[in-house]
Amino acid sequence: MIKKKYHQHKETIHNFIWRALQVVGKQGITFLIFILCAKLLSPYDFGIYNYVLAIIFFLIMFGDFGISTATSKYVAEYNLTNKGKLKSVLFNSGIIIVGLTILVVLLTIIIGPAYLKEKYVYVLWLLPLIFLAPMTSLYDGIYRGLKRFKQLAIISTIVGFISLSFVYILIKQYGLIGALWAQSLFYLILFIALASGYKEFNFKWNKEVMKEVGKYSLIVGTSLIGYFLFSKISTVLLGYFGYIQEIGYYEIVNRIILLCLLPFTIISQVISPDITIKYSKKKSKIIILKKYKKYLLLTTVIASILAFGIYLLFPFIIKIFLNEYSSNDLLISMNYLLVILITQSIATIVSSGFAISTGHAKVNMVFLIIFGVINVPLNFLMIKHYGFIGAIYATLIVRLSSDLIYFYTYYHILKNESSKKV
Repeated sequence: MIKKKYHQHKETIHNFIWRALQVVGKQGITFLIFILCAKLLSPYDFGIYNYVLAIIFFLIMFGDFGISTATSKYVAEYNLTNKGKLKSVLFNSGIIIVGLTILVVLLTIIIGPAYLKEKYVYVLWLLPLIFLAPMTSLYDGIYRGLKRFKQLAIISTIVGFISLSFVYILIKQYGLIGALWAQSLFYLILFIALASGYKEFNFKWNKEVMKEVGKYSLIVGTSLIGYFLFSKISTVLLGYFGYIQEIGYYEIVNRIILLCLLPFTIISQVISPDITIKYSKKKSKIIILKKYKKYLLLTTVIASILAFGIYLLFPFIIKIFLNEYSSNDLLISMNYLLVILITQSIATIVSSGFAISTGHAKVNMVFLIIFGVINVPLNFLMIKHYGFIGAIYATLIVRLSSDLIYFYTYYHILKNESSKKV
């Protein structure tokens, strides 16, 4: 029975393993930088570090604006239907990213000093990321669309191990500035390695490819703006109200939750090309609906077990590794947000694995924009009246309600399409 199941899902299992290694190579190093910063920097500097990162990733979002996600979808589709278009994807998508990057950098240099004040100098150290992060994501999307998970894993793992040699030294020697250098240097090495591993492209201008990728990325990019308001605005507003040290608490909880979400992110990216292929071939929508319900159930069970495990282990983990951050605020924050670990795990599968792959990214966009906009005033009022813990209350309210409504809405979209097909 087990052997039969293995052979049925052999490709998915193998791709999951290789994708897991790739994510460990890329995300693992950024998480390591985060932990080293928490250990080696003062709590106040650690708060500044996370505040500046929130700002730079907001800028990166505009430099990418969904290009990498859209690329993964169209690479999988073109690989099946049009090899000529496939070879044009990298150049034409890259042109869009370069244009957006130049615009974002210029606006940052012009407007940044007035709005960021003393934090502006830290943002300058991370400006290269505005180009490097979207480009590495673009290559990542191409490799994923082509199902080159093994090659992607090998490259990322090697780069990750190479990076270990300079991360600790930079943070130890140069503190906060060293941590920022480590981020930029890691992405530079990764970009060079990924570019060296993919040569099947041309430099031909293809308006059709640019239009298709650009149009879909506009939807995904707008969703990303909503996602930033949905997920990162708490960090920005905590900084606005002067809760710099508390930003560290919030980000520790947030990063641990994000780390727990990695397996679900990986499996969603592994199944995504297959869902796209099935959908583009106009196969029965009933198959996709059945897969959706199956993954929904499995993810709920696994995420619930994971959340319970974190609930038991988190106090001991903090006491052993980050004792200087041990506080009631931190423990209460984790206990509250473990609820959304479950719903966010499901949301990751539904969004990246299904909705974007079936061309329903617009649904993601609508939900993220609506609840992202709601999240801003809610966070502002909650932090103003309840302090740091208000950010936790706002996060819990917004994410829990948006996730549950989103699952229900997408299920009915698939159900209606299945009925029409029959």
